[in-house]
Amino acid sequence: MQQTSPRRSNRERTETTRTALLDAARTLIVRNGYAGTSTPEIASEARVTRGALYHHFADKRDLFRAVLEREAEAVAAQIRDATPAAMPAMEALLAGSLAYLDAMAIPGRTRLLLVDGPAVLGLDEIAAIDAAHSARTLQEGLEAVMAASGDRSIPIPALAVLLSAAFDRAALAIEAGSEPNDFRSAVLRLVERVVASVPG
Repeated sequence: MQQTSPRRSNRERTETTRTALLDAARTLIVRNGYAGTSTPEIASEARVTRGALYHHFADKRDLFRAVLEREAEAVAAQIRDATPAAMPAMEALLAGSLAYLDAMAIPGRTRLLLVDGPAVLGLDEIAAIDAAHSARTLQEGLEAVMAASGDRSIPIPALAVLLSAAFDRAALAIEAGSEPNDFRSAVLRLVERVVASVPG
């Protein structure tokens, strides 16, 4: 036990430092924007040295990407929590759609994932992050609905891209001050109408 305790402590310290840097970067970038945030400011906010920052991340861009990965995973986790495996496929698709909007309502998240993220990392890298998280949950939801219906005629990856774009626009509109319930209702109707022609 005494031999493993130091190693566990080192891992814990590493994770604590990494989390502090991610939290600090998120706070400052949401407040000041990516360009308006420097690595010395992030290190100071996290109460670590710049050397510690560069030990964990190659540069500010690398740190920012890790922030976005964490945000995207949080969105996907909220969608998974709202759509347990026993839920009927169509009900899960609708619940997951609303869970996405709820997850994106966390202050700063829409700006990070949909505004600053694409501007800093580029569309391809953001698309890859999205594909590994919330976009994957949407495609899985559509696949479950189509499998339950027996329909194989709709190209699900393309449909997922189009619906995801609509969900993102809804999140941006809500972030800009539009009535959230209007967009929640519209998203539900959109999803229902998109799959209304599916047999079964």
